[in-house]
Amino acid sequence: MLSQLWSPLLLLLAAALAIAHTVNVRPHVRECFHESLHRGDTMTVSFQVGVGDGGNGDIDFWLTDPKDSVLISDLKSSTGDHSFEAQHDGTYRYCFSNEMSSISTKEVSFNVHGIVYVPENQNDPDHSDPVEKEIRELADLLNAVKDEQEYIVVRERRHRNTAESTNTRVKWWSVTQGIVLVCVGVFQVFYLKRFFEVKRVL
Repeated sequence: MLSQLWSPLLLLLAAALAIAHTVNVRPHVRECFHESLHRGDTMTVSFQVGVGDGGNGDIDFWLTDPKDSVLISDLKSSTGDHSFEAQHDGTYRYCFSNEMSSISTKEVSFNVHGIVYVPENQNDPDHSDPVEKEIRELADLLNAVKDEQEYIVVRERRHRNTAESTNTRVKWWSVTQGIVLVCVGVFQVFYLKRFFEVKRVL
């Protein structure tokens, strides 16, 4: 009984301790990460994209198995939540690609959770436990809440960057307008002064 409870309890603890990672993906760059899994393990990768210096808030994402077969492909996406079950033992690689962008750096916040080393008898109905089921459902809900919080944080950061960028542009536009007005005023003063000086000579 206790051994059956350890797996979901560890899952719940892993979900509670999951920390979002953030990586800045520069233009024409691909950032890749990997996880070592056993057959039957489950893993979820969720991500949100923010824009560091303008441009579209999207990125290419894909995940490959140890045989380099593409399991998940999500192109030009600003957010994603992908789950899969490992069919082979080995290293699974997932990448965020900003190769299609020429000027924009993308800020990607991602979270990897749900990595569970599944015992062989997990799928046996005779070994199912209501407490284990409830703990797994609670872990799934906790992961959903964390993903939503991360989405809100990234969305707020993206809107703040947009507002700051707009504010900077408005500031420099105002400064430029002021400089132009001063230059025009000085030009008009000198031009009119020269015009009247010529008239006096005549």
